[in-house]
Amino acid sequence: MKTNNPRRHFVQLVAVFLTNPHISNFRNGTIHKGDSKSFCSPGLNCYSCPAASTACPIGALQSVENGNKYHISYYVMGFLMITGAFLGRFVCGFLCPFGFFQDLLHKIRVKKRKIPVWLDKVLRYFKYVILLVFVLALPITLSNEFGIGEPFFCKYICPAGTIEAGIPLLIKNESLRAMMGVLFNWKMILLIITVILSTMIYRPFCKYVCPLGAIYSFFNRFSVLQMELDRGTCINCMKCEIHCDMQVKVLDNINSVECIRCGKCRSICPTNAINWTVGEKVILKSNENRRQRT
Repeated sequence: MKTNNPRRHFVQLVAVFLTNPHISNFRNGTIHKGDSKSFCSPGLNCYSCPAASTACPIGALQSVENGNKYHISYYVMGFLMITGAFLGRFVCGFLCPFGFFQDLLHKIRVKKRKIPVWLDKVLRYFKYVILLVFVLALPITLSNEFGIGEPFFCKYICPAGTIEAGIPLLIKNESLRAMMGVLFNWKMILLIITVILSTMIYRPFCKYVCPLGAIYSFFNRFSVLQMELDRGTCINCMKCEIHCDMQVKVLDNINSVECIRCGKCRSICPTNAINWTVGEKVILKSNENRRQRT
């Protein structure tokens, strides 16, 4: 079965290096603090990652969402809304470093598991709970007099921050290692659980926990970039749904809030019934399968 995975992984790899160009910082355990840190990356990429050139939108949002007099929160929310309005969860499928990390983990040859449908449906709502409680409610209600809140999601949950920033900085900084305690151990447990589950279940963090994916999901149905199913060409073979790693019901709602727009359904469709569109204009239509048949 041919898919677009090699090309998608190449785009993901490029996105990783574009948002993390300061690789040399890993050698001395320092964080880049240049002007580019005033801007957000579209994906989940920790501000404190030594190589990062930009800020994480979730971390930035938690820190300043109640600081309206500085207008920084307007910028972060505006960035997320514009990115979501144009791309939706395409960011998750192509531009998120931690999503790419989970993709690579899932390639490890272990027995793959599928969560029971009823449990999967319940767990999908958990990322919205995380968004509401840890990213919005707690930082807003517990912010200081300057409107600066504590990044509860980053501090207590985010496994991306642990592997991208926590571990590299601890390796190179003895003073930080001396401060290790219960909180770091807790974060390591969450990271280990995420890594193990990612080898067996496709992108468990994206499906059930990620608040950034929850934000972008609100835009999936009306973003400028869309997936389109040509009903006249579709033969209802169900290959798209059978092979969808995010368990999207493609025939019912191809632009589901759970679709990360990886393009796998488009690659395996035997009749080229699935296309990328901008507005109502088809921008990319694969002839791959047609060439194979001829």
